[in-house]
Amino acid sequence: MAELIVSSKSPSSAKVDVLVVGAQSTSDGVAIVGADLPRSVIAEVEALAPALGITGAADEVRTIPAGPDVAADVLVLTGLGPRAADGTFGAESLRRAAGAALRSLARPASVAVALPTDGEADVAAVAEGALLGAYAYTRYRTGDDKGAKRPATRVEVLAASARSAAAKAAVERAKVVADAVNATRDLVNMPPNDLFPAAFADLAKQAVKDAGAKGVKITVLDEKALAAGGYGGLMGVGQGSSRGPRLVKVAYSPARPTAKVALVGKGITFDSGGLSLKPAKGMETMKLDMAGAAAVLSTVVAAARLGLPVAVTGWLCLAENMPSGTAQRPSDVITIRGGRTVEVLNTDAEGRLVMADGLAAATEESPDVVLDVATLTGAQMVALGNRVSAVMGSDAVRGEVVTAADAAGEQFWPMPLPEELGASLKSKVADLSNIGDRFGGMLVAGLFLQEFVGSTPWAHLDIAGPAFNEGSAHGYTPAGGTGVAVRTLLGFVEGRATR
Repeated sequence: MAELIVSSKSPSSAKVDVLVVGAQSTSDGVAIVGADLPRSVIAEVEALAPALGITGAADEVRTIPAGPDVAADVLVLTGLGPRAADGTFGAESLRRAAGAALRSLARPASVAVALPTDGEADVAAVAEGALLGAYAYTRYRTGDDKGAKRPATRVEVLAASARSAAAKAAVERAKVVADAVNATRDLVNMPPNDLFPAAFADLAKQAVKDAGAKGVKITVLDEKALAAGGYGGLMGVGQGSSRGPRLVKVAYSPARPTAKVALVGKGITFDSGGLSLKPAKGMETMKLDMAGAAAVLSTVVAAARLGLPVAVTGWLCLAENMPSGTAQRPSDVITIRGGRTVEVLNTDAEGRLVMADGLAAATEESPDVVLDVATLTGAQMVALGNRVSAVMGSDAVRGEVVTAADAAGEQFWPMPLPEELGASLKSKVADLSNIGDRFGGMLVAGLFLQEFVGSTPWAHLDIAGPAFNEGSAHGYTPAGGTGVAVRTLLGFVEGRATR
């Protein structure tokens, strides 16, 4: 990740490759805001804006020569859109503007960002957006790939309040958050030949070690331990692969915690659909199916780095869903951790099976609340598209998640769990079947998971669409893994710290 510093120096004197300033949409055209540039420079840019097609719209980024009155080589105008009714731009607009600017730059060495900030929250939003935008997945790029994007190596956020203790603390948190999101993106972008359950477990250990996260303990259950522990969901889904399943418990335990939160993440490192085989096109992005587990791992590590006074335990439910002579079959009956039996009618509805094991294990430890996060259903994308995630569960917990998401700048929409749809999960031979009504499939999957949380307050986050961006990059969101849910989960945990 790029080195980030915050300073109060004048934007016009910043000796960097690129200076980023804000462009605001106004009724009269475009206004340059947030940067203390010479009036002649601002007047010239604003006058030229219409001819250059600059509107100041959100996600719009334009590059022009800086001119002799600015120390930077290049001036980048990033769109903020119009001001809100209260006269501010809001944290998410600043986050998006900074991210869009940094993402658009091909190979800058140093960048200074001067956007309008009013207090430490705005400074943190700019810092977070810049670090999220300055991301590129380059692990598999060879050294002679001259066309590949290389993100900025150094980012300087310029703000009048930079020296305040509150601003410094907010920026340090922003760095931890951006680290967590970008680490999640890296995991989601890894190819499945390198990221399989055992490899994921090893990377989880390494992530904790590299972060220097205190108070974190990792426990890994392999096939033998899973079989002995009655984890029939993980064993059933993973039995078709030559690379066996794992359940990874990542537990952060601070001294005298004020709350106890459990997070459960779906970690299907590749989903072929099993014997209920997906079409070839449908498999092309199925390395993404472990995004929930990646988000959970990164959230626990971030909570430990921030020293939050909340005990957070993450459960990474890892398996590879493959067809073979040993794969589970439609009509198999498996026994989930805790004893509930499930008739497997479709092996491509596998995520809920591994999640059932994880939820059962998590609730055994009597947490105050449990959240699960998963790329669970295609029905989520049908209902909400590719940028809005769904949240279901206990009313109060569902509301907490939405509040945390709104504050973090992520889009989560509350969805119901209609009791009548649960009837479709009845099985003739077992306690439950793993599929039910096709209509309302996202809700049916949520009802299935609800069977394994008992009376524990709970919410289910379906991130199937938003976890992986198959389209064009936008704002601070790259193509590929997005790191969605990390900021919401961390905000939720922080909220529990102050309850």
